[in-house]
This record gives sequence, C-alpha cells and structure tokens, in this order.
Amino acid sequence: MTFGFAPASEAASTSAASANRLLEPAEWAAAGIPLLRNPREVVSGLHARHHPQPATAVIAVLDPDERLRASASFVRRPAPADGWMFRNVLLAQLRRVIPHDLRRRTPVRTAVLLYCREGDARWTEEDGAWMWGLRDACTLHGLRCGAYITLTRDGWQVLGEGRGGRRPHSGSAPEPFDTSEAPPPPPRTGGAASEVLRRAAAAR
Repeated sequence: MTFGFAPASEAASTSAASANRLLEPAEWAAAGIPLLRNPREVVSGLHARHHPQPATAVIAVLDPDERLRASASFVRRPAPADGWMFRNVLLAQLRRVIPHDLRRRTPVRTAVLLYCREGDARWTEEDGAWMWGLRDACTLHGLRCGAYITLTRDGWQVLGEGRGGRRPHSGSAPEPFDTSEAPPPPPRTGGAASEVLRRAAAAR
C-alpha cells in the first residue's frame, strides 16, 4: 500500500488547529476501513448522480450489498481545511438524508466520501482533514467509516487502497444517469393483449 505526497508548498497547513484534526495516510491505512468491492461502479454512480465540480464533496451511504441508500453533495466553502468543520458539515448532510443507526450495536451501513478537487491524486492535508471529518461523522451517526475517494484531473483514487482509474475525472461530462443504475426489467410478454398484437403484425 503506497501513498504519494504533495510538495510542502501545496500541503502546507493554513491553520494550526487543522494539524490536530487530520489523519495521516498511515493512520487511515491502519484504521481498518472496509474495502469497496467495486469502487469503479460506486464512483461512476455518484458522478452520474451528482456530477461534482472541483471543491464539491459527495457523501453517500451504502447498504451491506454496496447499494446506494442515500447521498448528498455540497460545495466546500473557501476556508482553511479543518477536520472539525468538515465533520460538522458531513454530519449535517447525513442527518438530512438518512436516519441514524445509533441504536444498533454494530454499524450495518457504510458512508463513503467522494471529494472533487484541483491538483493531482497525491494526499494533501486537506484530504487528511476530510478523512478525520468522515470518521468522526460516521461515529456520531452510527455508520461504518468507508472509503475516501478523490476526483481530480488525473481521474479517481481510493486513498489507502491504491485503486483508481482515469474516468470519470474532474472534467468528465456527466454520463446518462441510467448507465449507472441497474438495467430496466425486460418488457412482459404473453397474455391476451400480446397475442392480439402478434396476430395483427402477422396479418400486415
């Protein structure tokens, strides 16, 4: 498991507080974050649904079968990266779209975060603040903390897993929404109406 690091000028912290509210790559990798079975499908589905632009975050809740149960997107305000603030906004979005699971002994649903940003796919302190915020928001909402995914001009990257792809990327056009969903059921055949239509077509 490998991580890239942005130059110090890019990753420099703009707030002393933010340094205490971020997760380093090694901490994230050691946290036991569950792996996505099909990250490409998850990323493509969220991109088709929300079409995020740079500075847009998409929080999504998946069931045990990795089906999407709820999601919300929002634009990050221009302010120093602070895990505490990120936690608060993520928690507010979760409370808006799905009930909490705090009554369960063990979390069943998993929250994942897709963040579209400028720059390349290497880890930055902003990513570390989002990781801190995601982990804390999940704890407070009774969810498992899932993957943190960046979407940049280079494509998408699941940080901590070493998995990624070139498409979609931060400049991708939105795909038709139905391509990210299950195919529609085939039309029903048989019955009296179908037989009438078949005979009419044969008589032409």
